[in-house]
Amino acid sequence: MTSTLYFPIAGCGGTSRAAASLFDRRWLIVDPSGVWLDQDACAKLADIQVDAQLGYLVMRAQGMLRLDIPLDVIEDDDSVRAKASIGGQQVDVVDEGELAATWVSNFLGRPCRLMKLDPAGTATLWR
Repeated sequence: MTSTLYFPIAGCGGTSRAAASLFDRRWLIVDPSGVWLDQDACAKLADIQVDAQLGYLVMRAQGMLRLDIPLDVIEDDDSVRAKASIGGQQVDVVDEGELAATWVSNFLGRPCRLMKLDPAGTATLWR
């Protein structure tokens, strides 16, 4: 029997936890220009283990402390809203902050940021 994998952070490791199905590809990691990093651009993304449990997006990677980010935060601060590019498509995103940016940048060895797709935004075509 095979289980379905869900990828809360697009391009990172997946989880078979059914609760994660609600958060499949809700987050992405972008470079300083706001372009989505997929595994073609950064193979090390696959080494980030991601899960959704007890109301948190849980990120783990070798040599890093676990990082927990609340799953369902309604963001009302417009200063953290931005645009990101996914395969040439512009999407509305919400920046998850400095702690998450530092975590992913340190692990990947390059400047980048963790972004959440704006739930009020349009459908995203992953390419």
